[in-house]
Amino acid sequence: MDPFFWQSLVVGFVAQLVDGALGMAYGLVSTSFLMAFGVPPAAASAAVHTAEIFSTGVSGAAHTWRKNVNWSLVLRLAPAGIVGGIAGAAAVSYLPLHIIKPVVSAYLLLMGVFVVTLAFRKLPQAAVSPNSSAAVGLFGGFLDAAGGGGWGPISTTTLLGRGHPPREAVGSVNVSEFFVTAAISATFFFTLGGVRWTDIAGLIIGGVLAAPIAAFAVSVVRPRLLMGVIGCFVASIAVWQIVTSVDPELTFLTAFAAPSVK
Repeated sequence: MDPFFWQSLVVGFVAQLVDGALGMAYGLVSTSFLMAFGVPPAAASAAVHTAEIFSTGVSGAAHTWRKNVNWSLVLRLAPAGIVGGIAGAAAVSYLPLHIIKPVVSAYLLLMGVFVVTLAFRKLPQAAVSPNSSAAVGLFGGFLDAAGGGGWGPISTTTLLGRGHPPREAVGSVNVSEFFVTAAISATFFFTLGGVRWTDIAGLIIGGVLAAPIAAFAVSVVRPRLLMGVIGCFVASIAVWQIVTSVDPELTFLTAFAAPSVK
């Protein structure tokens, strides 16, 4: 079997384990991985969001079962996230590759650094604003689709900073993400004509296996250490993508990516 399948299975498992426990990082980790193997940004985001339909469905069900979800919050986040996600997917699908790839790589670098900073600072406590929750969903959905990740770092950290309990914030963001991801995937199918299922099978299986575990881990995980590790990983991959976009001959992953990426 193609080694890429096993690598993507491990990535999907780890990414969903982190995402389900922290409410962030599935898209950042998976998109960084696919882009490192030569997948164009739009195709990488399409593949990741298609895989996320399955993993977020299982994750959302698990969080619901463990009573980690605030449904009034979901009703504010999800519709706005759907609108932002559709807009972001349409934008990244029609921009030229030589323009969008460095932009997405730079965005992933910023998000990686942002996640690292979260590991070392205390989030402020403030009043919760229903209207601003919708704005968070709109912004997070757009960046998630355009950059392949960002729904969790934007939505979860903002909700935590506004006083929501961690379990409630993570669970509500995960359930909302299912609807946002479905809308983004549908947009990519319309604009790009679909994805190669063989390239995302590992992400799907790994994510589905990790989702129930992650819903339990949200109550026991040490978030600061995990956020620091994930942030460094994403930032490192993004730096590599920026360097190789300037000098493509530097990429040592081309030989491995060729059999799986067209």
